[in-house]
Amino acid sequence: MGVSGSGKTTVGQLLAQGLGVAYAEGDDFHPAPNVAKMRAGHPLDDEDRRPWLDEIAQWLTGHADSGGVVTCSALKRSYRDRLASAGAHVFFLLLDGSPELIAARITERRGHFMPPDLLRTQFADLEPLTDDEAGAAIPIDGTPQQTAALAHTAVTAL
Repeated sequence: MGVSGSGKTTVGQLLAQGLGVAYAEGDDFHPAPNVAKMRAGHPLDDEDRRPWLDEIAQWLTGHADSGGVVTCSALKRSYRDRLASAGAHVFFLLLDGSPELIAARITERRGHFMPPDLLRTQFADLEPLTDDEAGAAIPIDGTPQQTAALAHTAVTAL
C-alpha cells in the first residue's frame, strides 16, 4: 500500500516472486470511469473506490489458501478495513517515503494514468497504519530490491 509512485508494483512483484505466490496489480481492478477520472486530473472519492476495493477484496478471498500479493493504495483506514475483511491473514505493507522522493519518481515515470498533480491529494488522504492493524511501514529510500527484502522480512516474521 502507499501513494502513487511509492513503488507498489515493483516491490509487490519482487515480494510475490520471493514468496512464491500470485501477484495482482491493484490498478487493473479500477473500472474504466475511475481511470478516465484520474487521467483527467480528478481525484477519486470514496464512492469511486468502493467497487474497486470490492474487486480487490474478492481477489484476496480467492487467494486466501494459497497466498498472494496485491498492490493497492489503501490510503484510508476504512479501505484497509474493507480489504482486511476478505480474510484472516491480510497483512499491509506501507511503502513509506517523503513527498519529495515520490514526486521525483512520478516525474520520471512514463505511461501511467496517474498525473503527478494528484500526489498531494493522495498524501492528504493517507492515514498511516495504526497499532491495531496487521502491517508494517517499509522505508523506500533504498533500491527496489532492498525495499522488497525489508517487506519480505516483515511478512515472514508473522
